[in-house]
Amino acid sequence: MDRVLPKRFWTNQRIAMAVGGVAVVGLLVYNFIWADHRSKLNVEKDKITISTVSTGTFDDFIVVTGVVQPLKTIRLDAIAGGYVTEKLVEGGAMVKQGEVLLRLENQNLRLNFLQSETEANRLVNDLQNTRQRLRVERYTLQKSLSDLDFQVDKAKDAFERQAKLYKDKAIPEQDYLTAKRDYDRVIEQRKIEVESQKYQQDNALIQIKQLEETLARTQKNVALWQQTLNNLVVKAPVSGQLSSMDVEVGSNINQGQNIGQIDDLNGFKMRVGIDEHYNSRIFAGLKGTFEYNGANHELQITRVYPEVRNGRFEVDMIFTKGAPSGIKRGQSTPIQLELGKASKATLLPVGGFFSDTGGNWVYVIDKTGNRAVKRNITLGRKNPEYFEVLTGLEPGDQVITSSYENFGDNEILEF
Repeated sequence: MDRVLPKRFWTNQRIAMAVGGVAVVGLLVYNFIWADHRSKLNVEKDKITISTVSTGTFDDFIVVTGVVQPLKTIRLDAIAGGYVTEKLVEGGAMVKQGEVLLRLENQNLRLNFLQSETEANRLVNDLQNTRQRLRVERYTLQKSLSDLDFQVDKAKDAFERQAKLYKDKAIPEQDYLTAKRDYDRVIEQRKIEVESQKYQQDNALIQIKQLEETLARTQKNVALWQQTLNNLVVKAPVSGQLSSMDVEVGSNINQGQNIGQIDDLNGFKMRVGIDEHYNSRIFAGLKGTFEYNGANHELQITRVYPEVRNGRFEVDMIFTKGAPSGIKRGQSTPIQLELGKASKATLLPVGGFFSDTGGNWVYVIDKTGNRAVKRNITLGRKNPEYFEVLTGLEPGDQVITSSYENFGDNEILEF
């Protein structure tokens, strides 16, 4: 007799479906939790530069370019303006101190000089006339005083006689009083004359003093105008090489205008351009070296120019032991400028990556050697060969140091 069998729940079909569902769920969980979702880029390993981080001595220096210049350059500025009538020396010539370089002409200056000279001559004549008049007046006043002295003596004699006769009652009182009044009047006239003479003499002396002071000022003006006229002849203030003279005959030159310069060839210095990135680390006293004719020569910064142009500023460096023999103006040479003392550091070779990342991150090769992963780092000082690594890298790490320009924002590079 046939028996009805119970129906099974886990059939082969259901088991297959369950297994498939679990596999799908597992795949999804893995994808969301453990799978690597970082952006990737395939690159060719032979087209990149890989450098190894190391530990070593970091020499804190930069290489800059210096240009040889004269130790002193004297500007030629026109003290007086005018038009050029004669040019005696061309640019590039050697000149001696006091040698005439240019002759200028200025009619207004000459007219002012003549007017000032004429005024000085007039004041000289006025002063001479005043002194002559004072002498004449002195003689006249002396004569007048002499006449009054005679009248005083005469009136005194008359008064004394009349007084004696009046005392003896030989004459009336009226005659005595008349003689006394005449004598007193002459005495008073003499006092007034003396005071008048003193006033006139003091006044004449004041006039003479004023004229002398005015004359002295006018003569100073004449001397200044004469000096200004002399400045129309431009002379070399020092001996040296006239490196430029940018004027021609007939051209007009304004007062204070630069017309050239003279290089003093008794010494040289280096004018050095430095990237503004190092502005805060550059100061007078820093030293550098350069090679010339197979020998090293030492330089020292003496002046830092604060102006920044096109991302660079300039400094002057002098030769601490004298300029090398044979060096010439205008020569350029690389200089190793020391910014600090050498010290132990973690070193990363310099490369094109810095311009793309600013030194904030790099691609580091992982242990498999098959890919490179982006890593944040911190860099410190830099010299022409190495960066100083502060954080993010360890000695032995391998870093892509070539340009990252074609890598985009990908976090992983696969080889």
